[in-house]
Amino acid sequence: MQNLPTFVLVHGAFANSFSFAPLQAELALLGHRSVAVDLPGHGFEATFPAAYQAPQDLAALAAEPGSIKGVTLADNAARVIEVLERAKRNGPTVLVSHSRGGATATAVANARPELIDRIVYVSAWCPVDLNVGDYYAEPEMADVDPAAFVATLVGNPAELGLLRTNFRTADPVALAAFKQAFAADLTDDEFRTFLNTFQPDENLDVGTSADRAQAATWGRIPRTYVRLAADASLPLAVQDRMIREGDALTPGNPFDVRTLEGSHLRWLVHPKPAAEVLASLAGS
Repeated sequence: MQNLPTFVLVHGAFANSFSFAPLQAELALLGHRSVAVDLPGHGFEATFPAAYQAPQDLAALAAEPGSIKGVTLADNAARVIEVLERAKRNGPTVLVSHSRGGATATAVANARPELIDRIVYVSAWCPVDLNVGDYYAEPEMADVDPAAFVATLVGNPAELGLLRTNFRTADPVALAAFKQAFAADLTDDEFRTFLNTFQPDENLDVGTSADRAQAATWGRIPRTYVRLAADASLPLAVQDRMIREGDALTPGNPFDVRTLEGSHLRWLVHPKPAAEVLASLAGS
């Protein structure tokens, strides 16, 4: 096992390590060890106010403090670096990120490239030419409507110091918008099950231009981008744009590109194909 890598898994927004459990089971059955990281304020560090339970008290929820307030991208990176330092004692490491977790993985790779033997983005943000938020104004994101989720936002982010979303809403319009964006190819039961693993709060910091991929550090790590072909929240066009930008930044070390069918969340609910892709990278 010494020469086999440890897969270090980094979740996306509102998610946590729990969502990686099916993938970790498949990796284990293929003979690979993995560790899923909870970023600060996630997992058992998350805030689930009593007002979030049923019956919900949305007025109280809008004012309830959250533990993730003040958490920064640097805090996220420090958490992952700590895990990588420990995992590295056992041999190579493969850093795998999903969705917003890609911003954290990129910051980690900028800071400590020697801890990472391969970095893998699974339909994850890899900011190169722009900051994460600025990509939303680009043509590749034209079909993504952030306003579709406004009805589920609770409280004022500026006052709370965090972003709070009511994933326990029963509003059929809101639920349909969530499903279309993240899980159109899952059954309703699979979709609602995954939705109930989400936590209501997320931090506000997704980094600045200083946190974009840096050629001298991030750019020297072997890297893979796993495209999710039917992703409606991070469309294929923007995934491909970030791949092109990364390749232009370090043309001598281009992305190894793989593709999985399915939505933003399908690979986590039905993880066997993704586990097989990751396992195929173990010796590379």
